[in-house]
Amino acid sequence: MFFRTKLFPFLLLSSLGLAQSPLPSCRYDDIPSYYQELTDWSISLLDTLYKLGPSYQPNDLVKVTEAGFGSDKEVRHIILNDLTSLNNAAKTKGIYLEVQSAFRSYSYQEETFQYWVNQDGYDAALVSSARAGHSEHQLGTALDFKSAAGPAAWDLEDWAKTPEGAWMSEHAWEFGFVMSYPKGKQDITCYIYEPWHYRYIGKDKARALKDSGLTLREWLWQAQ
Repeated sequence: MFFRTKLFPFLLLSSLGLAQSPLPSCRYDDIPSYYQELTDWSISLLDTLYKLGPSYQPNDLVKVTEAGFGSDKEVRHIILNDLTSLNNAAKTKGIYLEVQSAFRSYSYQEETFQYWVNQDGYDAALVSSARAGHSEHQLGTALDFKSAAGPAAWDLEDWAKTPEGAWMSEHAWEFGFVMSYPKGKQDITCYIYEPWHYRYIGKDKARALKDSGLTLREWLWQAQ
């Protein structure tokens, strides 16, 4: 049985033996994430097991046009300054990025997942798209990037081999953004390699994650 609490969560989880327990295998369930508040955006663990509820929706959404992108997608205002800095830094190196996808509501993710089911079948969709509630996009702090003049990044063999994707892979962490689903880690992350999907966790946490050598899922599990 899993419990949710806001009262010294680490100590409670330690007493339950969860904080030291191994990372769960990539199975499918609908367990509420330990951290469900809007203020928990940087530590909410969302994967094939843990999810947000249908009513979770940020109240500070702004369009990424405010960060200098041409897209009208939305993100939480709290990431805007660092997203703007990332975009400006990329442009100084001749790197032009665009936002393909950002915040998705629970209902929007239901439609997105069903689209991939219709395209590829249910089993394939499970590892390439999150079920509703399980998507980091619902946090409003995860974005799918693309090359400004190019197709959707997932239509390429490996977007990380483009100048834009390579720049993001090397520098995004400096601005607080981390790749959620790196190459060769599907058994750990539970999803296929997505070099375009970045989640904002803040500069300090992004540096700590980079230094740890862990995937985001592993790092967040240790923080639960």
